[in-house]
Amino acid sequence: MISIKKLLPFILLLGSTTAFAQQTLPIAVNLQNTYTKGTRTTAGAPGKNYWQNTADYTIKVNFDPKTRLVSGTVGIDYINNSPDTLKRILFKLYPNLYKKGVVRQMPVSADDLTDGVQIKSLSIDNKTPDSAKTRRINGTNMTQKVPPVAPKQKVHFDISYAYTLNKGSHIRTGQIDTGAFFIAYFFPRVAVYDDIDGWNDYPYVGAQEFYNDFCHFSAEITVPGDYKVWATGDLKNANDVYDSRIVKRITDAGASDKVTDIIAEDDIKAGNITKNNPTNTWKFEADSVTDFVFATSNHYLWKASSLVVDPKTGRRTRVDAVFNEKHKDYYAVVDYARKTVEVMSYKFPKWPYPYQHETVFDGLDQMEYPMMVNDNPLEDKADAIELTDHEIFHTMFPFYMGINETKYGWMDEGWATIGEWLVSPEIDPSIVDPYGVAAVEQSAGHEVDVPVMTLTPMLTGTAGFTDSYPKPGLGYLYVKDMLGDELFTKALHYYIAQWHGKHPMPYDFFNCMNTGSGTNLNWFWKAWFFDNGVTDLAIDKVTNTGLKYSINITKIGSKPIPVNITVNYADGTTELVHKSIAVWATGNKTTTVNFTAKKAVKKLVLGTTYDPDSNKKDNVWASK
Repeated sequence: MISIKKLLPFILLLGSTTAFAQQTLPIAVNLQNTYTKGTRTTAGAPGKNYWQNTADYTIKVNFDPKTRLVSGTVGIDYINNSPDTLKRILFKLYPNLYKKGVVRQMPVSADDLTDGVQIKSLSIDNKTPDSAKTRRINGTNMTQKVPPVAPKQKVHFDISYAYTLNKGSHIRTGQIDTGAFFIAYFFPRVAVYDDIDGWNDYPYVGAQEFYNDFCHFSAEITVPGDYKVWATGDLKNANDVYDSRIVKRITDAGASDKVTDIIAEDDIKAGNITKNNPTNTWKFEADSVTDFVFATSNHYLWKASSLVVDPKTGRRTRVDAVFNEKHKDYYAVVDYARKTVEVMSYKFPKWPYPYQHETVFDGLDQMEYPMMVNDNPLEDKADAIELTDHEIFHTMFPFYMGINETKYGWMDEGWATIGEWLVSPEIDPSIVDPYGVAAVEQSAGHEVDVPVMTLTPMLTGTAGFTDSYPKPGLGYLYVKDMLGDELFTKALHYYIAQWHGKHPMPYDFFNCMNTGSGTNLNWFWKAWFFDNGVTDLAIDKVTNTGLKYSINITKIGSKPIPVNITVNYADGTTELVHKSIAVWATGNKTTTVNFTAKKAVKKLVLGTTYDPDSNKKDNVWASK
């Protein structure tokens, strides 16, 4: 990597004097209005008038594994911090994805179609409205008229509800086997009302993901006596549901760097893990999180370890792997997960892991939740590592940073992708993970290839993947390379510090990175995130005098990528000559790379794993 000391003056010069670098980013009217209203600033920080709503949820839910019936009540204290008087409240009923007749983008088998979430009763401040006149359910959205809720006022809801959990068609939630279930999106919740769009009324159709406020959750989960429960938040009554020796193991794991078998094969056979009752009620509490989920099983093993994530305070995070004993690959997942948390805390993004535990649950999906991950088993070690660290990396984006995934999937998936690329080799140095790079090359310039800034619901085909995962991931990687680790980390930490526990929009990220690094990066943000175009570099001309080489590189495509030249020597050894995207900062179409070879050169090859090049036929120069 080029020395930051050498590069920094050049970057700062670009940021302060170059007209190309000083260009402004195009912005939609509704986003521009946030600056006018003072809720956000062009420097990236929240504005003096920034606000967001919140709620306090009290959930009591019963789950019957035999019938898969989820039934319960939820009490919601919803606080209107907005400057608007709310006359209706929008709720999300995510299990309605499986409701008959609902529009969805994911296939659901006929056996899993249900009548959706049944609202048995709903009261507002202890008064029951006429549901026919005040309530409307459309897919996963439920609108409820309410007596006007003025700014800074609170409204209370009590809702009784039930639905049947899906047996198959496992879309992020459902039955795993006859004795294991991952249960997400299981209660009615208030949608986000924000300073950009008001109510987030995008329906959940199975493809794009979620957007929720930071709330407080108190949950009581009742299941049959031989079932154990893992969930978002802290288990508050371990002594009431577990045998005392299990409680001790949980405590020991939370204080030890070693792996503890909290529930082992012998425990499953003995069957004396939980308190011997027909049912047990598990109490959890979580504060300032965007979601609450739980998983339950009567036969899963549990391995756990912990580590110090914040050396200043000594705070520890416990890492769990909960899994079917038949899935042998899962025995090592606790090690992958622990190493991921360590790398995230100390190397990238180098921010102390924010939560007290992280549980990787052996499910049928690849999905993240606050403090929980639902991952399918994988036989290949590299695949298992990459899946584990990718999903855990989501802890920062979207959960610590309250990103609107329904509109901007790239703002969290791109980070999980670069996290996967950087964390995986820390777990196993043999891993080279080109996840999605080939798809960027192959689709570049095609009709389906649209800018990253395209709203997620508008993406179709290949772009639904490339614009959410590898393209933003590559953008972050290139900026990290250009700024250098120290300055990039400083800028990223500025963004995190400004927006954790809040709802950043794309421009908050762009502007925070500009402000935090002291560098105007708009030339790159525009080219990579806003504009169409392809990535295509070519070796135009090579001249040499003895061992001194001068290589002219032409940027045929409009999107900037680093210049990486592998020097292949005649004796079979290689050397990499690298220039960051900074060489394209002035809008130039050519650049010259000079280097002194160490010995006789056989050929030069342009490009590396993370340089998607649409035409590689002009990327090789051979010595004559």
